[in-house]
Amino acid sequence: MHPAAGLQFERVVDEYVRWRAIAEAERPPAPAWWWGPALDVRGFASALGPSSCRRLGLPDGATYADAARMLLKLLEDQTTVPWPYDFSRKVVSTDSDVRDLQPQPSDDSAFQP
Repeated sequence: MHPAAGLQFERVVDEYVRWRAIAEAERPPAPAWWWGPALDVRGFASALGPSSCRRLGLPDGATYADAARMLLKLLEDQTTVPWPYDFSRKVVSTDSDVRDLQPQPSDDSAFQP
C-alpha cells in the first residue's frame, strides 16, 4: 500500500470519530470525500493499528479492507451529499449561494505591461 493512501485513510478515521461524536439527530450525512480513501484501501489485507480498530469500532486485527467496507456501507444508501461546509453539523438553510465562493476581482498589478 502506498504511504499516501494510509495517511489519507487515517485522516478519514479521524473525521469519522468526530462525525460519530455528534448526536444522530444533528449528524449530517457521511461526507462523500470518504469514498476515495476507502476505495484506495479496499483491497489491502494489511492489519489496521489497534488504535484505528478501536476508533472505528472494529475488532482487533481488522484490516484496511474491513474498515473500507464499513465506511462504504455508511455511504451506500445516501441520496444527498453534504457540502464540505456542512460537515460535522446540519445546516437549517439550504440556500447554497451563501456558502459558495463568489468571484473575486483579479489583481493584475503584478504583471505590469
